[in-house]
Amino acid sequence: MADQPAKTTKRVVKNPETFRERAIKAAETTDKPGIFSRLKTLIRKLLSPIFGPLKRAWLKLFSIQPFKSIAKLAYWIGLIIFPVYLRNSWKELKLVSWPSLKQSRQLTFAVLVFAIIFGSAVATLDYGLDKLFKHILLK
Repeated sequence: MADQPAKTTKRVVKNPETFRERAIKAAETTDKPGIFSRLKTLIRKLLSPIFGPLKRAWLKLFSIQPFKSIAKLAYWIGLIIFPVYLRNSWKELKLVSWPSLKQSRQLTFAVLVFAIIFGSAVATLDYGLDKLFKHILLK
């Protein structure tokens, strides 16, 4: 029995999750829609009887040939008016995963606490050095 070599198993090393992967996974696991998405759907339901027919009429109007050329002209004017930087910035902002309201409150509270602690430490150090220099230089 001692003559048999021990079985060696191949170790599998998992790569750690990136921040983006964790954010995507968190977004997928949230099954309850947030208040803003519920509010958006409510507004959409309320306004769809009004703006639905207007949208359909608008699309029919621009499907006519003379208006297609006007739409193309408006597209090119938009390309000239809005620089590439602004368009790319807007695309990038759509990709950002924004923190939730709870996370924003927690991070804001942490920043305020840090600012108060750091400010009081600087004020204490300033007060102490002021007293020290007045004691040394003025005597």
